[in-house]
Amino acid sequence: MLADMFAYFAEAENWLGDQGILIRVGQHLWYSFIAVVLGAVIAVPAGIYVGHTGRGQTLIVTAANSLRAIPSLGLMTLLVLFMGLGLLPPVLALVTLAVPPLLAGVYSGMRSVDRAVVDAAWAMGMARRQVIGVELRNALPGMVAGLRGAALQVIATAMIAAYVNLGGIGRYIFDGLALYDYGRVLVGAVLVTVLALTVDGLLAVVGRLVQPGAKAPSRRAAKTLRAGTV
Repeated sequence: MLADMFAYFAEAENWLGDQGILIRVGQHLWYSFIAVVLGAVIAVPAGIYVGHTGRGQTLIVTAANSLRAIPSLGLMTLLVLFMGLGLLPPVLALVTLAVPPLLAGVYSGMRSVDRAVVDAAWAMGMARRQVIGVELRNALPGMVAGLRGAALQVIATAMIAAYVNLGGIGRYIFDGLALYDYGRVLVGAVLVTVLALTVDGLLAVVGRLVQPGAKAPSRRAAKTLRAGTV
């Protein structure tokens, strides 16, 4: 099985074309990106409101826990019955995975802000939106932590898109199981794992950069980043 997997990766033609690894990884990332963005549209405003006001905590926690309890594949199957095949059912199923960690990250980030900082902002005569801006700046590490959790959950589960005949890395696993080709199943599992760890590592770097008091990049480093060169 391992030999089959390495042989598959070694073939250059398996990386290119409409059914190549690069295309399927791109599709997998695209489904995951849409789900996380839609999850953020729901979770970020709700988390900011509850974190800032302290109202509705019980409702939010109950809603988030309810979403965690929903099996993604079962939900997607139900959505397919009502909406038919296409991108929307798997993406909506993935959104249910993205919302709880994002909500928890935004809420915990907002509540972890030092109250002395908030009180100082009020004492300086800042408007409410400015105070919320101060809270958001200090809550960024918690938000990024929530984003990491959401990205991991969604990328690991986005294979369900292949269940409704969409592309993505899940195609390797479903095809491999159907054909008893376990080397191909292993190709899909390895690709998903590497992809999830890579995205998590990149977001971990972002998390360190947004830490309050993080050292700003030097002028030379900033110029290099803008130029897109190493």
